[in-house]
Parts: sequence; C-alpha cells; structure tokens
Amino acid sequence: MTKNFNSRRDFIKKSAGVSAGLMVGGVLPGFSASSYARIMGANDVLRASVMGVNSRGNALAQNFAFQENCEVIHVCDVDSRAIEKCTANIQKVQNKKPQGFEDFRKSLESKDVDILVVAAPDHWHAPAALLAMQAGKNVYLEKPCSHNPREGEILVEAARRYNKSVQMGNQRRSYPNVVEGIQELKNGIIGRPYFGKGWYTNNRGPIGVGQKAAVPGWLNWDLWQGPAPRTDYKDNIVHYNWHWFWHWGTGEALNNGTHMVDLMRWGFGVDFPVKVSSNGGRYHYSDDWQTPDTQVINLDFQENISMTWEGRSCNGKPIEGSSVGVIFYGEKGSMFIPGGNEYTVFDLKNNVVKEVKDTQKVDARDAANPSSHLDSLHIRNFFNNILSGENLVADIDSGHKSTALVQLGNIAQRVGHSLEINPENGHIKGDKKAQKLWSREYEKGWEMKL
Repeated sequence: MTKNFNSRRDFIKKSAGVSAGLMVGGVLPGFSASSYARIMGANDVLRASVMGVNSRGNALAQNFAFQENCEVIHVCDVDSRAIEKCTANIQKVQNKKPQGFEDFRKSLESKDVDILVVAAPDHWHAPAALLAMQAGKNVYLEKPCSHNPREGEILVEAARRYNKSVQMGNQRRSYPNVVEGIQELKNGIIGRPYFGKGWYTNNRGPIGVGQKAAVPGWLNWDLWQGPAPRTDYKDNIVHYNWHWFWHWGTGEALNNGTHMVDLMRWGFGVDFPVKVSSNGGRYHYSDDWQTPDTQVINLDFQENISMTWEGRSCNGKPIEGSSVGVIFYGEKGSMFIPGGNEYTVFDLKNNVVKEVKDTQKVDARDAANPSSHLDSLHIRNFFNNILSGENLVADIDSGHKSTALVQLGNIAQRVGHSLEINPENGHIKGDKKAQKLWSREYEKGWEMKL
C-alpha cells in the first residue's frame, strides 16, 4: 500500500477518479452517482477491527484505513510480530495507532467496533464471522466464506437472523469493466453462453516434510488452531502452507478458484449444479501437501450449462496469456476476462468484436495485495450498504453459493467419484461417504451454533 499511495488523501483522490468514471458511464448496476457522493466525504465513521494481519489482512487493514469514512481501531492476530507490523503500517496511514489483540474475541467485546474484517486462515472464516454477527458486528469476509458447505449455510442464516451486513471478498464483482462485461454477456453479445472455463496457474515450490517442533514464542498455536481439532505444531504449516492441508485449508480450488467460479456463476446466472466431478492430485512433489496441485473440476447445471475450473499450482504456464482468467463460450462467440479489470469479446472466427482495457494492472499472483485500487470499490459498497442500505454486490448468500461449488469439487476429489447434486440447495444426493464432508468436526467448545 505505501508503495502505491503516499497518503490517505492521495488514495482517496485516485479512488475518486475511478468513482467519477463510474458516475459518468453508469457502469455499476445499482450504484448511482449520489450513492458514491455519499461515500466520498461521508461524515459517518465506521470503526473496523481486522483479524489475521500477517499478509492479506495487513494489506486489507491498510485499505480500510485509507478509506475516508473508516478508522481501523483494532488489529488482531495470534502472531505478535504481525500485530506489531500491521499496527505500525496503520498508524502511518491514519495517524492514529490501533489497539492490538492476540484474541479477536476481546475486540468483539468493544462497543466501538462496527466491522470485523476476517482474513485469518480458512478454518477460521465462518466461525469468526458468526461470532462477530452474534456480537452485533458487520463482517467483511475474505474468500472462501467457509471451510465446508455447512458453515456457509450457517452464515447465510446468521446474516438474516442477526440482520448484519456480510460482504465476501470476491472483489471482481466490483471491478467496473468486469461488471460491464458481465452485463454485455447477459445482454447477448455472444448469444446464449453455454460453457465456461476458468483457471489459475502458479509455480509453487515444495513444502517439505514437517517436523514436530517447539511452538515459537511469537505464536499462540492453540488459538491459531481455534475451531479445528488439536494437532502437534510442525515447522512447515504456519503461515502459508496451511492452505494445502485439509484440516485447515481448502487447496488451490478455494484459495484462487473461488474467484473464477464466482465469475462464471455470476455470468451464467446459475446457483447449484446437478453433477460435479474432479480429477487431479498431488503430482509434482513428494511432501506433506495434501490437496491437489493439479485439479480440474467440472460442474453441470440443469440450465443446459457446464463450467470447468483448472488449477495448476506447480506449473505456471498461462492460458490465453494470463495466469488467471475465465472464458465464456456462446452461440455467437466468446468472452475472455483475465485477472484484471478488462474483457475481450470474439466472434466465432476469433475476430475481436470488442476490447475493454484498464490502464492499471492487477497481479493475480500477489497473494497479499493484487488490486488495492479496485478493492476499495468493493469495500465502499460494503460501507454504503451499512450506512444507506445500498445492495451488496457480494452478499453472503451469493458468496456461499459460489464457495459451495468449489467445495463440492473438492469433495468429489476426496471421495474419488462424481457427485449427484440437488440443484435446489446444493446438497449431495445418496452418497453417505461424500455427505460426511459436508461439514467438519470441531475442537470441543468451538462448535458453530446459531
């Protein structure tokens, strides 16, 4: 953040430029010029607590602090070093030092907190969001919204029961040119779209074989595990490699696939599939990595539509020149949306029909902060929902549906066969082995309860 923006004022000026373009073009459905005017320079100040600030959360905390009508008052992490670093970064942005907490539940006790931003590991996402809603807080929840489908269902019910705003961090729903492209798709620019392909590629190295070790003095390992049943500390889990263990993580499919699957579900206007399959495995290295490093998930829908997602964690060869992206195929052509704020439409002869670019690039492989200037639009939509009731572009119901699609792919992968799905609610039909993975076991006392 500090490399891109010298001050909060500079950041607001840049963001206002994006907003001005939206006002003139009317790109975002449901976003009026007056709505953005209310956000820019609003007198209402929302106070945020950020949970999990080692990497992505550190960038998010600074982005929230940069917003004119927000103050980050609490920073929460089980790593004392992360608290110290993020607190210093926030102080530079807003000229006021936030309070640090090892246990985010202490932060939730404060009546001053309006929002909990959740950027902790995946196994914490839904339990933390639920506790926040029960404490009367609104929630900005990084993807995936849950570790398993049942947790997503609980969050949807909780948002209704506690009447709280919950925005999932699938930020591309706020990218102006992407929103325009999806609207063009729905308007028939390529005819009826019937097949979609999404992907993510990277060149991740091995994680080795972990050894039992003493817990570092800077880490509260018990609280890091939180809702997950207890295991011994090993030296190759914290901070990033937990993504590749089923006990805490959800693999590349949920780590990055969620974004692309959400784009496809949005473009096609579908909810749950009727059939899901997955092929792949841990192919590149022999180590502790449990989730697939190579995976293809296929989803078939009753609307006569199919989509597929390809993940390659250890071979970064791009598809269509992009490390991440989506292509919609239709009766009259195709639409390509890469990782950034742009899209291209082709006819059936592969001629470019329309091309919309963005001068500012997005680095989809930057795990911490790929697109701060665009993320701010997503954050401000969240703020405007809280302050004025504007519709969320990525509410928890939508977030759960997109997350569940990829979770179903992982369940199919783990049981080793395709799944028949009830398209009304996404539940697995007639498969006891797979149904066991619909939820998870919790450490005693940490169960999610509405």
